[in-house]
Amino acid sequence: MEHIKISQNKQEKVVKTLEEKSIGYLKFGIFDITVAKPLEGAKIVISDDKQDLMTLFTDKSGQTKAIPLETPPIDYSLEPDSPTPYSMYNALITADGYETEEIKGIQVYANNESIQDIYMKPISIAKNPREVIIIPPPTIYGDYPAKIPEDEEKNLQKESGFIVLDKVVIPEFIVVHDGDPSDNTAPNYWVPYKEYIKNVASSEIFSTWPDAAIRANILAINSFTLNRVYTEWYRSRGKNFTITNSTRFDQFFVYGRNIFEEISIIVDEMFTTYVKRPNQRQPLLTQYCDGKRVSCPNWLSQWGSKYLAEEGYSTIQILRYYYGNDIFLENAEKVSGVPSSYPGYPLELGTSGEDVRTIQNQLNSISNNYPAINKLKADGIFGDQTRTAVLTFQKIFNMPQSGVVDFSTWYEISKVFVAVERISEL
Repeated sequence: MEHIKISQNKQEKVVKTLEEKSIGYLKFGIFDITVAKPLEGAKIVISDDKQDLMTLFTDKSGQTKAIPLETPPIDYSLEPDSPTPYSMYNALITADGYETEEIKGIQVYANNESIQDIYMKPISIAKNPREVIIIPPPTIYGDYPAKIPEDEEKNLQKESGFIVLDKVVIPEFIVVHDGDPSDNTAPNYWVPYKEYIKNVASSEIFSTWPDAAIRANILAINSFTLNRVYTEWYRSRGKNFTITNSTRFDQFFVYGRNIFEEISIIVDEMFTTYVKRPNQRQPLLTQYCDGKRVSCPNWLSQWGSKYLAEEGYSTIQILRYYYGNDIFLENAEKVSGVPSSYPGYPLELGTSGEDVRTIQNQLNSISNNYPAINKLKADGIFGDQTRTAVLTFQKIFNMPQSGVVDFSTWYEISKVFVAVERISEL
């Protein structure tokens, strides 16, 4: 059961402040890093730079409710050179038997929901001194080095001769180097592919922008990433990673940062889609810049995409405005690390067959770690009990709660199922 504790005076102050100010929302998910299991009863103390604001405890799914917090006006994120468009909050997380975690600078925007997941280490395996995660400003607001231009299509025969993939595949994980390619002291992070795209988008643009602009930027981020994957760009040069977090070479990734619900939902819908040119096998290396501090002809301008969306441009129209009218959107044929691909149609009340049975079996396995999900009879019939289990899963994993297993939900169930099963085999 979740609890929120706020002193009477502080509660009155928070309520009064929220009545006068813009508000956004923040929710937490707390998990054991070793067993893909949520932690019930983890304690979270939320503060700003002046004082502690409230204390929360996680429920049996390792989550808190979305709590309202004060933010600057949404208009600050809709024009460059505005005051800081987000509020920053800190969190101190403790749980019996686990190393304390601390995160500073969690970003919250007006009218948006911020999601902060934390993966805690059991004290028995914690070897290094505890590190505080500090979330820096997004690249659209902060001061970062500009991208070094590259050819948008790699002449792979001219390069080292390293064998590239024969088709575009969405990898299960992407290995992110936390520094410039030449920095051999920087750590590498193994990150689930979708989580990487969500992290980069949350680190580079504002989640308050129009839907078409967010989608155009996510497609640019995804295509750039898949070009690195497809061409084995760094591995062919003897590196042990897929991509870096250096804005001079790649895209900005921040280990441990919060993501935004609006971005998360769109990535779930589009993570297999990328930009391509005719007669070109590799995904387009869709380079981009902010378009204000840095000018980049023939690349996507992030601020420019926002203005075009406000003028009524669709996602593909925005992309063609910058990359040319010959580009089109393609979908990867395969998603690695999932038991079976999306069947091509939604599963909903009244659907029956082996695809339904697959989802029922996967949800039953997931429910061993997430007991809020009800157990199901794996009969291949999508009835009320299956719909309830799907709704609960969607709620836990921050997805639109439709009760339908669509493309996004199928792959999220598959991802969580694989994680749970992998841990259970250890």
